[in-house]
Amino acid sequence: MSERALEGVPAWSRPLLEYFDHQIADQAERNPFRRKAEVVEEYLSYFRVWVDYFDAEIQGWENLPAEGPYLIVGNHSGGAETNDAVFFLHRWVQEKGPDDPIYVLAYDLLFGMPGIGKTLPALGIVPANPDNARRALDTGAPVMVFPGGDYEVFRPWTHRNLVEFGDHEGFVRVALEAGVPVVPMTIHGAHQSTFIISRGTRLARLVGLDRLRVHEMPIIWNIPFGITPVFVPTVQLPAKVTVHIDQPLDWSSYGSADDPDVVHRCYEEITSLMQCTMDRLERETPHPVASRLGSMASGAGRSLRSLPGRLRGPRR
Repeated sequence: MSERALEGVPAWSRPLLEYFDHQIADQAERNPFRRKAEVVEEYLSYFRVWVDYFDAEIQGWENLPAEGPYLIVGNHSGGAETNDAVFFLHRWVQEKGPDDPIYVLAYDLLFGMPGIGKTLPALGIVPANPDNARRALDTGAPVMVFPGGDYEVFRPWTHRNLVEFGDHEGFVRVALEAGVPVVPMTIHGAHQSTFIISRGTRLARLVGLDRLRVHEMPIIWNIPFGITPVFVPTVQLPAKVTVHIDQPLDWSSYGSADDPDVVHRCYEEITSLMQCTMDRLERETPHPVASRLGSMASGAGRSLRSLPGRLRGPRR
């Protein structure tokens, strides 16, 4: 990272920015398409932990096209510990096995993280940019994208039931250029697990994170530490998560990806549809944390009742 790029950045944050910039650049120079079925299979048990913790339910699996390529477009939730892709990937591997490829577009910064950054490509997770999206679709595989990025995943808790892509329309252009179906995937409940107070857009600029294409540095209510920046580890609340997959949208007759009106029409269509779905899911499960805690308590009660009498303790 050049001195000019670091102008105005506090001295204490420069080494960290330079480290992540180097790590991200190093990964960018390598071929990101290094998915390995054996690694995907190895991580299946890890995916299962999160699916069980959130009691994640997927509706509309039958709406997925029989074969790729197609673009799965999801809303993004959960803050720094987001698990949005995990819910879908777990079901995908269960249904199709680890050898059937699917690619997920993810935040650049993740690829600079020690350890996990080098593992992500083996899971089929690649840096989010239009070129990688096109290359992934060209393989004939489905591709998952979360257009809202850090803007949406770090939206305040008060916006928890809103679909907020932040006018990011690049995914629409990719879909129009590739001529592929677009599958809306609406996730409800995941943003109840982390209490985000504010996005922290000004704070991100202040410490120079925008130099890494990171535009948010949220302030959260952290369990157990109280009010902290997002990078302080926190315990996610259990929340009932519902993932709804709608029928594919066909934009092939709408016009060119070079026409801003066409692009905006597609953007409005999918975001409006997903918001309607979110509203319905919110009516069906208005309190995801309470619902999940209730089901966990019921499950614990059933387990206790199934124990032999001598293990339950004396009756009072």
